[in-house]
Formats: sequence, C-alpha cells, structure tokens
Amino acid sequence: MFTVSGQSICWFTTSVVCRSHGEEGPGRNLPISVENKWQLLIMMTTYFGSGFASPYLVVTH
Repeated sequence: MFTVSGQSICWFTTSVVCRSHGEEGPGRNLPISVENKWQLLIMMTTYFGSGFASPYLVVTH
C-alpha cells in the first residue's frame, strides 16, 4: 500500500514540474531582474557587502 501511494506521489510531483513552463532564457528563473545592469550591481553589492560586513560589525559592537 505504501509503495503504491509513494509511486503516485512521485509521479504527480514530476508531472507537475514537467508541465509548469514559464518564460525561457537566461535569468528568467531568478528572483531579481537582470535587465538593468546598474540596479543589479547595486543589489549584488548590497547583498554581498552586508554579508561580508556583518561579522566585523558584530565584533566591534
């Protein structure tokens, strides 16, 4: 009984993933837009800068 339900769940999840099709192309599956290079630069600098600076800020305070 368990294997039958497991197989049906596995089949359902793989078929849903195969059927869901969004826009194709590089950068279309990212949560941020890569169309504007300056906005991307600022967002990436903020993201990585906050990650690299946080240990130093924690130690100094």
